[in-house]
Amino acid sequence: MIRVFNDLESLSQAAAELFMLQSRVASMVCGRFCVALSGGETPRRMYEILASPPYKERIHWSEVHIFWSDERCVPEDDPRSNSLMAHRTLLDQIPIPPANIHPIGCASSPLQAAADYEEEIRDVFSRQNPNFHLILLGLGANGHVASLFPHTPVLNEKERWVSEVYVEELRMYRVTFTAHFINQAEQVVFLVSGGDKAQVLEDVLEGPYQPNELPAQLIRINGKHPLWLVDKAASHKLTMRAETI
Repeated sequence: MIRVFNDLESLSQAAAELFMLQSRVASMVCGRFCVALSGGETPRRMYEILASPPYKERIHWSEVHIFWSDERCVPEDDPRSNSLMAHRTLLDQIPIPPANIHPIGCASSPLQAAADYEEEIRDVFSRQNPNFHLILLGLGANGHVASLFPHTPVLNEKERWVSEVYVEELRMYRVTFTAHFINQAEQVVFLVSGGDKAQVLEDVLEGPYQPNELPAQLIRINGKHPLWLVDKAASHKLTMRAETI
């Protein structure tokens, strides 16, 4: 499903509302809400909204468990850190227990960091199949999602939940959820904003299936398309039917 919004502000408001509703339902049914956040610039405004009234008061933060779908292997205080951005815009502003925040630690080798994070996820979910209620994702201009970049070996991973990946063009290691693991979530939501994403959004949604070129095409929840929240600038090349908000 594709929902089109006028601009990033209205998209972010809708994403915050979805986050709140999903959290309330999960808390009632499961006693907790497990969500994986996205990095990048697009979700920043949504995080700011969640940290402000009325969402700050309406979400039961003591029942929310925060994870990340990927992280750059940089120091914790590096401006490129996904965790640092989420802390500054959201986590440091809300009454969430520190034990409920599960960042990806990259102090060790990328391989060990991936193994440690997978072990932590298994521990949190009592070694049963994890049940992420929501995974938030962005879309890179080259079609990457999380840290699943074009033509990287991690795209073919079918067993591991979390993997290290070296991104040659960025000369950087990252740790990422695998597509196989993302596709186990109850709901996956893409947030896409800006005219610079229009071409890749069209390629991913309306072009031929080329997952090695466009890794975002790998994301299918039980064989179904995820939810796409996009603004008009990003959606202007699409010809398929979309719900305009």
